[in-house]
Amino acid sequence: MYEYKVLPAPTKGIKAAGVKGPAQRFAHALEAAMNEVAADGWEYHRSDILPSEERQGLTSSQTIYRSVLVFRRPLTAPLADLAPVAEDDSASDHSEAPAPPPDPHEDTTESSASAPETATEIPSETDADDTSRT
Repeated sequence: MYEYKVLPAPTKGIKAAGVKGPAQRFAHALEAAMNEVAADGWEYHRSDILPSEERQGLTSSQTIYRSVLVFRRPLTAPLADLAPVAEDDSASDHSEAPAPPPDPHEDTTESSASAPETATEIPSETDADDTSRT
């Protein structure tokens, strides 16, 4: 993803030592504008001529074509990595409740925590006989 910056193209040349003629002065003005923006990390992308509707007098308008320079640079953080903005600030003040402390009677060894017990207890015949007699 990129972000863009659009500036009006220069309309007049700039005088400088060793630069003669209107074409060279214009090129020098364009070069100076591009180098100034490039110093801030912007890369020249393209130039465009776009219509701009402007008022002329009290009741009419006129279409003027403007030359613009388009610069771009990569976004510093991709949009997917940006954290969403919370709508309610009070919701962000509440932290999740801490996990309850482990039961001291519970076996907390690694093997019992990682592998669930699959065997079921089957009452022995003596237990079954005891319950039927009562």
